[in-house]
Amino acid sequence: MSLLGSVVSSPSTRLFACFLRLGAQQAGLLQLHTGASHAAKSHYEVLVLGGGSGGICMAARMKRRVGAENVAIVEPSERHFYQPIWTLVGAGAKQLSSSGRPTASVIPSGVEWIKARVVELNPDKNCIHTDNGKEIKGLPEGFAHPKIGSNYSVRTVEKTWKALQDFKEGNAIFTFPNTPVKCAGAPQKIMYLSEAYFRKMGKRPKANIIFNTSLGAIFGVKKYADALQKIIQDRNLTVNYKQNLIEVRADKQEAVFENLDKPGETQVISYEMLHVTPPMGPPDVIKMSPVADAAGWVDVDKETLQHKRYPNVFGIGDCTNLPTSKTAAAVAAQSGILDKTISRIMKNQIPMKKYDGYTSCPLVTGYSRVILAEFDYNAQPLETFPFDQSKERLSMYLMKADMMPFLYWNMMLRGYWGGPAFLRKLFHLGLS
Repeated sequence: MSLLGSVVSSPSTRLFACFLRLGAQQAGLLQLHTGASHAAKSHYEVLVLGGGSGGICMAARMKRRVGAENVAIVEPSERHFYQPIWTLVGAGAKQLSSSGRPTASVIPSGVEWIKARVVELNPDKNCIHTDNGKEIKGLPEGFAHPKIGSNYSVRTVEKTWKALQDFKEGNAIFTFPNTPVKCAGAPQKIMYLSEAYFRKMGKRPKANIIFNTSLGAIFGVKKYADALQKIIQDRNLTVNYKQNLIEVRADKQEAVFENLDKPGETQVISYEMLHVTPPMGPPDVIKMSPVADAAGWVDVDKETLQHKRYPNVFGIGDCTNLPTSKTAAAVAAQSGILDKTISRIMKNQIPMKKYDGYTSCPLVTGYSRVILAEFDYNAQPLETFPFDQSKERLSMYLMKADMMPFLYWNMMLRGYWGGPAFLRKLFHLGLS
């Protein structure tokens, strides 16, 4: 069986790695056409594209299925990053250096690393080719100016912290784009942390904190949205809905927003600090391939993660059209399901395990508080712990800041963490 993985990207940053699986059921190998002279061979039973979370953890799982010598991973980047921690890096609570490790150190031992970029997918011929969207006007060049940052790129996350430290008075603006994004809660987490920092430094009375979001609600799950609305009210934060950032005039410190309810109507807001969440979407190599749906995402069954048209293609994570948040927690849960799906297909059996859309979004609301949102496809809470997770808790902050990175590096990337479903059953006495 063959395997392919991929990565979702935006104009200014590469998102958390995703996973796409391509290959022949039971027969044949996936052929790799590459200009990389160091590649050990041109055929692999399992080929992973994208050395991010989904790619690395599934490569580890497939190594155990078919043997390391039959698995290769295509990834051009020299370093692998745990991006969920960048929320805390942007707020000065963690160091950027703690978020990255050499890619070579996370590739499963014995698995071939092909340091290249995929430029074409051809599932009809069971092969890929390698070589060795939308943008906001004024970016990314605007990041050269002070007072602008983004927690979505290794190149700009520390600029967020610098802008936060340099803030004196005026508008601090935080944005949510009119595209799918990684973790819908992330764009507002840095807002809560910034507000806490301003209070700590005595700057809060001079700060007008604004969250301009393209969405019509603060969060998609009512239980957590209600809790966040209370925080917004208590901390005197301004939230403007259906507002999409379309231009940054960095030299004038102005941000231009379009009213999505009234196309063509714009508003210019001056800022002392601007945190940008960039527009995001699938990479061109996916959008232009036969495996994509009309919107450009890998078209998979939401329960089995098997492609709807190519029975030998599977998907996991950011590049898929799965109707759930694109988070590390979602990738972990999907990896366990996909592993079982592939195992049954290799035996010519029908997949039995079904993915319920589980994802988690630790909503950081301060330097020592987190609301741990967990939910399913139906936007219904699917909580692990036997207490109300819509409450801000120190324990959940410590889990976000310290436990989750440990789980990521030591268990998930090694293919041993498939999400907390078993803990949920244990804590709820098997009732959930």
